[in-house]
Amino acid sequence: MKLSEALSIVQKAPTDAQPFPVLLACGFTPLHLENYLAAHLQTALPDRKVRIATGLYDNLAGTLEQFDPSGAEAVAVVIEWFDLDPRLGYRKLGGWGQRVAANILETTEATLARLEAAISKIPAFVKVALVLPSLPLTPAFHTSGWQASGPEIALRELVGAFAGRLPSHPSVLLLNEQRLNEQSNPAERYDLRADLYSGFPYALKHADALGAALAALIASPQPKKGLITDLDDTLWLGLVGEDGHDSVAWDLASHAQLHGLYQQMLHALADQGVLIAIASKNSPEVVERALARTDLLLARDKIFPIEVHWEAKSGSVERILKTWNIGADSAVFVDDNRMELEEVRAAFPDMECILFPKDYAAGLAMLHRLRDLFGKPRLAEEDAYRLATIKQNRQITESGRDGDLADQFLSTAEAVITVEWNPPATDRRVVELVNKTNQFNLNGVRYTEAEWRQKLQDPNRFVLAVSYQDKFGPLGKIAVLAGERSAGQIQIDTWVMSCRAFSRRIEYQSIAQLFQYLETPDIIFDFMSTAKNGPMRDFLGSLLERPDLALTREAFLAKCPKLHHEVIGNMDTIEQLR
Repeated sequence: MKLSEALSIVQKAPTDAQPFPVLLACGFTPLHLENYLAAHLQTALPDRKVRIATGLYDNLAGTLEQFDPSGAEAVAVVIEWFDLDPRLGYRKLGGWGQRVAANILETTEATLARLEAAISKIPAFVKVALVLPSLPLTPAFHTSGWQASGPEIALRELVGAFAGRLPSHPSVLLLNEQRLNEQSNPAERYDLRADLYSGFPYALKHADALGAALAALIASPQPKKGLITDLDDTLWLGLVGEDGHDSVAWDLASHAQLHGLYQQMLHALADQGVLIAIASKNSPEVVERALARTDLLLARDKIFPIEVHWEAKSGSVERILKTWNIGADSAVFVDDNRMELEEVRAAFPDMECILFPKDYAAGLAMLHRLRDLFGKPRLAEEDAYRLATIKQNRQITESGRDGDLADQFLSTAEAVITVEWNPPATDRRVVELVNKTNQFNLNGVRYTEAEWRQKLQDPNRFVLAVSYQDKFGPLGKIAVLAGERSAGQIQIDTWVMSCRAFSRRIEYQSIAQLFQYLETPDIIFDFMSTAKNGPMRDFLGSLLERPDLALTREAFLAKCPKLHHEVIGNMDTIEQLR
């Protein structure tokens, strides 16, 4: 991005939009980095007005120590070598060489400890995007430039140890140095003239790359939930129907290593909770034999569902999405056939469709692309339950076609619902559910962690978080309801439930808990129709003639099916709400 483009984006930002305040913490003059960060953030958040505040010059640690969490939703921390010791920069003359090397190491270690202490005090609801030193070290050491000196190695070890401790801080997102190196040539990053004359050390291209990277950490898109893959010349090399199940390959000896790497990537994604399915035009019998091979790198039990027949793939994709209970925008389709990709893309314009490549450079790029699409800052316990839950849902749904069978099935499921009234504001799973659940979503309203925390300060506000488990296994925390109590009336403005929880009557139990423990005669729901929340619309429609009407206790009890859950939780908190 050119600097003029960045300035134009910032100037054209909506002035009446909700502000998105960010602190840029750096020890140098922020100058163009501030503009690029604002521009890239504004592009990622078009409905917000990005506002960048900057800290103290030449005092990065002091800026972080004085940070006020009420004034920013995110912090971009840019560390350079001269922040750790001024002698590692060019603007201050304090001595180079072996004579001062030991003292530089001592100062660096102390400064890193000070930075870590300041970062640890930043609340978890504030995102902290952090960049380790990206500029080259000065020529301050006794060896030739081709040889790494002991002090240089020691400096990098100190920074590496500091970085290794950062994941323990729940708010910190550390920039991947390898990705930054791909976007910005390390030899072209530093501008000595600009540094000496203005205190801004970066070439414009590097400032742009840093701004884009920080924005990607702060305003990262929601990760995709599922991947649907073709088989022939995609999951493996060859046509299984013609070559036979024992002749398709995915190994180095067969020049099919790219297919093996793809299988390996899919297995890794499945381990982090990504759903994997197959859509293939093939004979089911021969495919099953191929999937039963013991050398397959993607475990057979990680794949569900499998659509193998000779019908259009768009139909397969539609059925897979329905089984997964997710939208097309949450899934990725991979195929080696451009025509098949176009057919699926035409049916599902919001779906990411990826052509399986023929050459190695494109293959490597695809693997990195999949990491980006499905990457998560941190893995949650609930991620491990996703596939098992989908399989259970199909069993429940099939039994649910007959009301008596559904009751019989649910009555023997040994379901336990745990309700948590007013969970702590630091519970990131609660905010995560509110922001990523689409289908069973009251109105589609999303919150940053800072906004959510601010709303919870209202004494009339309450939150109900719901967890679930049964004899098939736990689902974890799968629903959140929030609202306000005023003049004896309950108004729900947030209600989300994970698609994994469908078919278990958890939505009915959630309302039952509201009536029972808030002692209210009726409940008002702030429903707003969105392009994706059809299941919520249908559910409310089954209870109310119009979504803007209040739901009375009597009307709810008349339409509520039999509930078979055991309910436990922190009921003592209710006394504070009544």
